[in-house]
Amino acid sequence: MNFPTAITTCFSKFATFSGRATRSEFWWFYLFTLLLSWFAQMAVGAGVAGVVSLVLFLPLLAATVRRLHDIGRTGWWILIAFTLIGIIVLIVFYATDSEKAANKYGEYVAPTA
Repeated sequence: MNFPTAITTCFSKFATFSGRATRSEFWWFYLFTLLLSWFAQMAVGAGVAGVVSLVLFLPLLAATVRRLHDIGRTGWWILIAFTLIGIIVLIVFYATDSEKAANKYGEYVAPTA
């Protein structure tokens, strides 16, 4: 999945916590949220950056839960981020390759070139 497709997909599923999100979909959207927040901070200021972060919070949360589903984990694993070691564990989960078969969260979708 490429950058524009990932952004379109994540915004079209902005509140969909079911299903799966590929590794590329998650990381491209995460990069988009970081760049947009950074740009808002630099160009306009902290107030607008806060609003941008709030607008992007729900789509990023949904994409994160779908990413965890893609590796066969429940979305509740995101709560481990409240611990220091949990952030490291989540980064490893986000970087893990997809389960190549259907799991209880949906069918495997092979990435296209």
